[in-house]
Amino acid sequence: MTGTTTTGAVAGRTVWRFAADGVAAVDDQVAVEAPLEIRVNGRGYAVTMRTPGHDLDLAAGFLVSEGVVGAGSDLSTVSVVEDAEGGVVDASVVGPGAMVAMDRQRHVYTTSSCGVCGLASIDAVTTTSRFDVTRDDVEVTAHVVGALPDLLREAQAAFDATGGLHAAGLFAADGRLVAVREDVGRHNAVDKVVGNAVRQGLLPLAGHVLQVSGRASFELVQKAAMAGIPVLAAVSAPSSLAVDLAEQAGVTLVAFSRRGAFNVYSHPQRIT
Repeated sequence: MTGTTTTGAVAGRTVWRFAADGVAAVDDQVAVEAPLEIRVNGRGYAVTMRTPGHDLDLAAGFLVSEGVVGAGSDLSTVSVVEDAEGGVVDASVVGPGAMVAMDRQRHVYTTSSCGVCGLASIDAVTTTSRFDVTRDDVEVTAHVVGALPDLLREAQAAFDATGGLHAAGLFAADGRLVAVREDVGRHNAVDKVVGNAVRQGLLPLAGHVLQVSGRASFELVQKAAMAGIPVLAAVSAPSSLAVDLAEQAGVTLVAFSRRGAFNVYSHPQRIT
């Protein structure tokens, strides 16, 4: 199959559509998936499959979830080395994070469906956040929580074109949209949102809600805790490990958030 043009997150392709009245060749759009190499202080750290766009945010947010970066001051610079579908980003990390990066260097690439694949040690998965989320006493009304999936969906421009991208949205406690990012990987979308915040010096993200378009997995709870986000909400199901980690880390975990109704699996006191 030959394609047409590729622009950012969306690629044009020719498809053969089969229907009751026959077969026709039509133009279609699909989500782009391509590798991004993340370097720390000039050395290869990880390769992740992602949707091109907001690559600096992705790299910064990824390093927050890894425990390499905990504040904007840890990130001296982050720059594009190669700007292409298969791109390279180099982050200049100062302080103790540089040593953490050496200790936690990944040995294989990360797929767009896996946020913790390839770690050199399984012990590294249980990274301890620099922020104590249990102390965050933010309150969010049930009305706001129930409205977030629709607010996120309205902001998914690339999904409208392809139907093939996940999204993560950062919201204030009153439901105000702070940032939204899309990607073929759930965890990449979250990293892009967190990276946008760390590059603006906004960590920890106390008093915020992270709404995601898919299920609530272990790695998404971990990323929320690492960024100091007290509430994580998902439109689909949580895993048992996600619930356990949310309880342990102090994250309010909301799932099955659809049509104004939802379940709360941990720390329900924040939902009023």
